[in-house]
Amino acid sequence: MLAALRHKPRIKLLACDVDGVLTDGGMYFGVEGQVMKRFNVKDGLGMTLLRESGVNIAFISADSSPICRVRGEKLQVHDICFGVADKAEALRELMARDGLIPDEVVYVGDDLPDLCLVPVAGLFVAPADAADEVKQAAGYVTEAPGGQGAMREICDAIRAHNARLGGADA
Repeated sequence: MLAALRHKPRIKLLACDVDGVLTDGGMYFGVEGQVMKRFNVKDGLGMTLLRESGVNIAFISADSSPICRVRGEKLQVHDICFGVADKAEALRELMARDGLIPDEVVYVGDDLPDLCLVPVAGLFVAPADAADEVKQAAGYVTEAPGGQGAMREICDAIRAHNARLGGADA
């Protein structure tokens, strides 16, 4: 992934979808309608370390699951944008608010509704198990699948890239 970042400035925002990126895309349903999702703690640590290094993190999802909100709050995610009809517009608004240029932004998506982010973010990344059309459009495809280390792989690469450029004050 470092090669995909080689000519980018310091990354300041990592934005992502949730289901299929931070989860394996599966959902558990209880007999009384309870819904549960599985998150990877290694992905969570990767996001925490990235946030602590000065990179903002945003969740942008069409879903409005309380489970995902709780996960975002636990990780102290900078922006939690749920129930979003137009993901591209949501990312553009975050970038404008924070004065970011596309090359300072990485977006991670796994399925067709994420394709609208390809021209918005400076680097669009897909997990290894993303839809074929998404992987074809991505500037990088992770080795790990969604919910199973893909986000950790991305966070570690961004931290290494930013450190190479001089860290948070570069």
